[in-house]
Amino acid sequence: MSEIIQEPIEAQDTLTALVAQVFDIQQIIPGGGRFPFVMRYIGRLTRDSEAAYEALSSRLQSYNITPLFLEENKQQIVQLMPALRTPRRSNPWINLLLFGLTLLSMLMAGAIYAYEGPPVDDTAQFFTAVFGRLGDGLPFAASMLGILLAHEFGHYLAARHHKTAVSLPYFLPFPLSPFGTLGAFIQLKEPPRNKRVLLDIGIAGPLAGLAVAIPVLLIGLSLSEVIELPRFLRAGEAYSMEGNSLLYLLAKYVVHGQWLPQPSAYQLPPLIHWLRYFFTGQPLPLGGVDVMLHPVAWAGWAGLLVTALNLVPAGQFDGGHLLYSLFGRRITLVLPFILVGMGILGFFWSGWWLWVFLILMMGGQHAQPLDQITKLDAPRAALAIFGLIILLLVFTPVPLQIIEGPFGG
Repeated sequence: MSEIIQEPIEAQDTLTALVAQVFDIQQIIPGGGRFPFVMRYIGRLTRDSEAAYEALSSRLQSYNITPLFLEENKQQIVQLMPALRTPRRSNPWINLLLFGLTLLSMLMAGAIYAYEGPPVDDTAQFFTAVFGRLGDGLPFAASMLGILLAHEFGHYLAARHHKTAVSLPYFLPFPLSPFGTLGAFIQLKEPPRNKRVLLDIGIAGPLAGLAVAIPVLLIGLSLSEVIELPRFLRAGEAYSMEGNSLLYLLAKYVVHGQWLPQPSAYQLPPLIHWLRYFFTGQPLPLGGVDVMLHPVAWAGWAGLLVTALNLVPAGQFDGGHLLYSLFGRRITLVLPFILVGMGILGFFWSGWWLWVFLILMMGGQHAQPLDQITKLDAPRAALAIFGLIILLLVFTPVPLQIIEGPFGG
């Protein structure tokens, strides 16, 4: 942190005069020493907060000072801080290298998923066979990369539109995983100007990614077959089942005209069965029918899952930005309920416990706009609510299940 140096009286008077052009000053607190600011003013804005911040910040640039607009205990505060450091330029070769490695990793994941050769007991022989057929992984890799690129460049372009310094996307390869990647991220190199900007940047990624993921999923499902599931699995056999979101269930119904996976017989009333299966993955639908996903459909389903995980309403995730834009610091009242809910779901998919750990490690931190007084306008508030509706539609309580034999039918 930069050392705070108290301004001389003449400079304080100049700064106060600039602040007074947009702010009715009721109290002045000089900074320096134990106070981590240059000057602090308590009072009320005399004009629209967004326009006031724009005007004041431009006037303070020549003084190497960045203003913060704060609201504490129903008081409005203008706090002057040393100017933000000029963001460092990123090295695009790192982004390109990670992208190339992620493409290779995705091709590997897609080739493994599409592999239909003879069973190979030797691991080295299996991977040699898969590497020789990397082209088979192209439908999955192209579909998955298209979704991730749309998501990350949605963030990137929204940030550039608002003149917020941002890095190019960093893709994260994850070889030998079901998707070949841990996703991607961009890095904001400076705080967003206000909650409106934060919302625009945060929601642009999920909306752009979903705009690609939905058609990819529908095309992939049209290429997929509905098959009968085995009634039991022998010892040593295993079967992987993807989880369901409301949007995924609806997509399967639109394409195949069935609610899938359909059990061989309902042991409970259908509504109770689906509620239980949706949240717990039980009872297993062995002996029923389900869709065998084409690699393109597998990528589309993964795109819905990526969107859901990014929209988790906590911390630095897109959903955390969305919720903070809507509720400000009151988001801390919601966080315990989110953690408890994820902790309970962890009994049915242990991955949720990792997410609880990650959120706790972040300490509930969220992006802090420079102007925390400006609220969302009506269209953006509606957009934020729409983002929460999307979360409900794509949320997958039990993303993946590995069913291992033996099981009775």
